[in-house]
Amino acid sequence: MTDQARPQTARPSVLSLNINSKSALYAAYMPFLANGGLFVPTPKHYELGDEVFMLLQLMDDPTRHPVAGKVVWITPHGAQGGKSQGVGVHFSADEAGKALRARIEQVLAGHLGSSRPTHTL
Repeated sequence: MTDQARPQTARPSVLSLNINSKSALYAAYMPFLANGGLFVPTPKHYELGDEVFMLLQLMDDPTRHPVAGKVVWITPHGAQGGKSQGVGVHFSADEAGKALRARIEQVLAGHLGSSRPTHTL
């Protein structure tokens, strides 16, 4: 495929997420993804594979963690079981993605593997 035949790709969409409790983080975190990821409630339409950029704020930490990722999960409007509409974003394998996964898993230490329901599984 030549550069001229390649479709123009739009700039990655920016998702901003503020998680203010450990239980909300647990419900949103997707530890089964290789690089970790988060479920982001949003009414905006995404396709699997869409590139996104997230700004994530965790609880009392004023830092907004920037991380690139890719949409790997979609919960549509009106999903069964009253699940929230949104997308699951798989963190990129770069340093920012690895650092964010480590930070989330540090916060959730002892909670991962629980049988409590999450936004995804």
